[in-house]
Amino acid sequence: MLTLERAKELNDSVVTEEHLRIHALNVMAAMGAMAEHFGEDKEHWMAVGYLHDYDYEQYPEEHLLHTEKPLLDAGVDPADVRAILAHGYGLINDVEPITNMEKSLFTVDELTGIIQAYGRLRAEGIIGMQAKGLIKRFKDKRFAAKCYREVILKGCEMLGMELRDVAEICIRGMEEHAEEIGLAGTPAE
Repeated sequence: MLTLERAKELNDSVVTEEHLRIHALNVMAAMGAMAEHFGEDKEHWMAVGYLHDYDYEQYPEEHLLHTEKPLLDAGVDPADVRAILAHGYGLINDVEPITNMEKSLFTVDELTGIIQAYGRLRAEGIIGMQAKGLIKRFKDKRFAAKCYREVILKGCEMLGMELRDVAEICIRGMEEHAEEIGLAGTPAE
């Protein structure tokens, strides 16, 4: 089973851009929270989340086309590689998310981008953020415009969950890592 330590070793060997590292941490944190929600192995899901954009920096126009072989060659379990590939469903490939892990990764990948953007606007960062405020931003298509809302909604539907509930889970997961992801906010004076 993929460990978080191994995922970081693999990902950090190819990812050098800070914003991509932060995104990996955001997805890692959200996936850990989703694992807890489903009663699954938190560290394992966090590892898959951290590694999900393995080839993006090197191949942004061919994202996920250079993921499967290198990760399998590195000893990553085929089920974990499949979960990573499934986050490109309908956008890049036809690997349909089937397991809760796959559906969660598909959903939170884009959702964490909106949470990150909203957290940057708030003096408190992600601390105390509520899903209600996030949903208002979500509805404004100009806000974090590059985040695919259709994918998030489709993922929530796949999970059989409301957007508000998935958002709340992800916010709480990311809040645990607020310092690490740069969303701890500024202390009140």
